[in-house]
Amino acid sequence: MSHDSYMCVKQVADYLHLNEKKVYELVKDNQIPATKVTGKWLFPRSLIDRWIMESAYSGLLSDRLAIVGSDDPLFYRVVMQYTHSIAPHGLVSYFPTGTGAGLKLLQMRRADACCLHWGPSEESHLRHPALLQQYRQANQWVLVHLFRREQGLMLHPDLYAQFGQDPEQLFRTALRWVGRQAGAGSQRFLQDILSQHGLNVDTLSVSQTAYSEREAAALIAMRHADIAPGARAAAMECGLAFMPFGWEAFDIALPRNIWFRHLFQNLLKCLRNDNSQKAALGYRGYDLERSGELLWGGD
Repeated sequence: MSHDSYMCVKQVADYLHLNEKKVYELVKDNQIPATKVTGKWLFPRSLIDRWIMESAYSGLLSDRLAIVGSDDPLFYRVVMQYTHSIAPHGLVSYFPTGTGAGLKLLQMRRADACCLHWGPSEESHLRHPALLQQYRQANQWVLVHLFRREQGLMLHPDLYAQFGQDPEQLFRTALRWVGRQAGAGSQRFLQDILSQHGLNVDTLSVSQTAYSEREAAALIAMRHADIAPGARAAAMECGLAFMPFGWEAFDIALPRNIWFRHLFQNLLKCLRNDNSQKAALGYRGYDLERSGELLWGGD
């Protein structure tokens, strides 16, 4: 291991003109490239230089964008089309992890952006900023609106024919529910629905756990479960019936420097183009009127 390739805490402090305590703080907050070997922190010089360049140019030179958080069929389609159009000069990856897990990854700088949804759209202007403010790095983030989407229950068509538009009967019948992981926006939406009917998640018979909307829909389509919370688009992709319960805002949180990246700004343009508008109409249950609007954190 070359001494020129790696620096110790003292060396990186001198290199950045910081005190060693500040370097340790950066390491603790996962804000600086570092690795621990036999109890000693080492800093790859090449990654430190890249980190400085990234900070100095507000991320404008970066050719990669890692997006985590909530799952959505339309957004996935837009990301795939955009990535194909810029290959091999850039890469945008989208890993659905759920809102809560995604925000933790964003906090730890393991991802560049996090998609989120947390309840009905009429409350999102309060709920989403409040959710972000639970994280230490939130004062460095912005919140951008992607679209509104219709949220409700995805169920097998046979069940829909049997129960029609009677949610009370659905909730009180012994059905095999797909649960979502803790921190998932769809699980939060389900909790809100159940509370309106004097119920909670514990009253449901959960037979499976899914880690994305599309996985939940697939489990129902394969007859491994009967019903799950999710968006209309996810139900439509798998040929499921859908019982609507309202609309929600699907937004994206990211650091200010990532917001300025050409890669992200062009992704927003792709979301607003004619192809995306047509795809949204095909899925149904989308409203892209305010796509790209900065909602919070731009000061």
